Amino acid sequence: MGSVAAGDLPDELAGLLPRIQRLARRRLWSGLPEPRLRGAHAELLRLVVDEPGIRVSTAAHSLCLAPNSVSTLVNHLVAEGLLRREQDPGDGRAALLCPTPAGTGKLSDWHARREALFREHLAGLDAADRAALAAALPALHRLAASLREGDEIA
Repeated sequence: MGSVAAGDLPDELAGLLPRIQRLARRRLWSGLPEPRLRGAHAELLRLVVDEPGIRVSTAAHSLCLAPNSVSTLVNHLVAEGLLRREQDPGDGRAALLCPTPAGTGKLSDWHARREALFREHLAGLDAADRAALAAALPALHRLAASLREGDEIA
């Protein structure tokens, strides 16, 4: 695709970013045994590995998801043996989330596969395209931060 008219940019971004995500997930899932680590599950697992002992409510806020949605994801990951739910010693009603060794391993495998997939496909682009993508990353981070401002998930 050539240059995008300024008025088309919002529609192009809104359509292209989820498409890239779906295509990448489809490639990552091919050949993997069930249960596969789905997108939202992988995001939650990544967050818990990075922040062991995180509360469900904090995870929901970080992921821009409703707490009941995160609770559903937690239930799936606990059932698969990838997460452990512990009672918060400071508040018996709250749960703290911790990764299991199996969860940490599955996430590590997922990351390695994802990195290899993108490395392979980025290598297939010419240097100008790779440079343009690298140059766009700070703007995409600012766009994500702007979208998050004032975001309160019920």
